[in-house]
Amino acid sequence: MNNTPLSILSEVKQGNYRVLARALTLVENDLSPADSILKNLDSRYGAPVIGITGPPGAGKSTLVNAITDFFTLENKRIAVLAIDPTSPFNLGSLLGDRIRMARQFNKPNVFIRSLATRGALGGISAKTIEMVDVLKASNFDLILIETVGVGQSEVEIAGLADKTIVVLVPESGDEVQHIKSGLMEIADCFVVNKADREGAGTFANNLKKMVHEGTKSIPVLQTVADKNIGIDKLMDWITAPITEASQRKEFLFAEKAWKIIQHHKMQLVDKKKLKEALHLALQQEDFNVYRFADDFISGT
Repeated sequence: MNNTPLSILSEVKQGNYRVLARALTLVENDLSPADSILKNLDSRYGAPVIGITGPPGAGKSTLVNAITDFFTLENKRIAVLAIDPTSPFNLGSLLGDRIRMARQFNKPNVFIRSLATRGALGGISAKTIEMVDVLKASNFDLILIETVGVGQSEVEIAGLADKTIVVLVPESGDEVQHIKSGLMEIADCFVVNKADREGAGTFANNLKKMVHEGTKSIPVLQTVADKNIGIDKLMDWITAPITEASQRKEFLFAEKAWKIIQHHKMQLVDKKKLKEALHLALQQEDFNVYRFADDFISGT
């Protein structure tokens, strides 16, 4: 196979998952020609990206399983990027998550990849952004990003996903405090999973009251993912068209560019100038976030 960036991207676009896996490895490890692959991506288009976050034990992997089952039954192509903490103390739970996803590995329409956080707060690193953009260059109908943890650091997922689902369980009383301190801003949908447990209805109602106090409308859905209960309503929400204002799109790209530039040790970049430059660059038909970041670095 030809190893030029354009030939690799051509195979990726056609749904060659073997070449896609190789391209992701090149990008993850900064191996040639990763830089050229990124700079030849069309950054503005691709499958919708759904972020799924929440505390350990909330059932995120089980929910991802249920979502994946639904879409594969519809003959849709789905990619799952599972972001794993690098701590060796979490090895047991990570193995458990992968075992729960095991039945998806042999499905031809499903592509699953794990990515270590490399110490990034909230599990969202520049590598995550780059790998998601490579996935968006392929022929998927949906991309799911599963990441661990709830807290202010998780706000970073807002710069990556088109829609963000926060998964909680009826016992998530402590997480409600985190919600008050910032998570409400990034949640587009709350899912109270394991809703067959005692106190689920009360917790969901309290969450709805809190949501109504906010500035945007956020649905609160109840599911029992391992029994496939409540999944239909969640699917309706996931498949609903994304009505994203151009102002929010600019914000998302500014966050992505900021991460990429930070990754290149440009810690002192003026973020206001970055957003002004991005505003102008987005008006160009051939806009590419990696070329933009490279030009911005060169000009500083």
